[in-house]
Amino acid sequence: MAKMSSSDPLVLGRVVGDVIHSFNPSVQMSVTYNTKQVFNGHEFFPSALTTRPKVAIDGGDMRTFYTLIMTDPDVPGPSDPYLREHLHWMVTDIPGTTDATFGKEIVSYELNSLYFNKNPM
Repeated sequence: MAKMSSSDPLVLGRVVGDVIHSFNPSVQMSVTYNTKQVFNGHEFFPSALTTRPKVAIDGGDMRTFYTLIMTDPDVPGPSDPYLREHLHWMVTDIPGTTDATFGKEIVSYELNSLYFNKNPM
């Protein structure tokens, strides 16, 4: 797979650099909420994220295991990320060529309650 470019949404959004180090993607992964596929840099309304997404990993070898960490790097929003990162979901030991349901859920899928709280602390 290709190396990340300076125009990659993860680089432009400062996820690479602030949250994670630069990396070379090694497998294809797809994330889908209901029927809408997720792409880097695309935003979703919180109401569309109430159930965990389908996450498929095309690792090519079921003997290779992957970890999924879903975070929001700029809570509550990009213009004022005063709370910084929020962990939404963590699944480990996902065999290649399968999906997240085959892994071990370490942190249950959750939304950030600030999205729905009218009077956040």
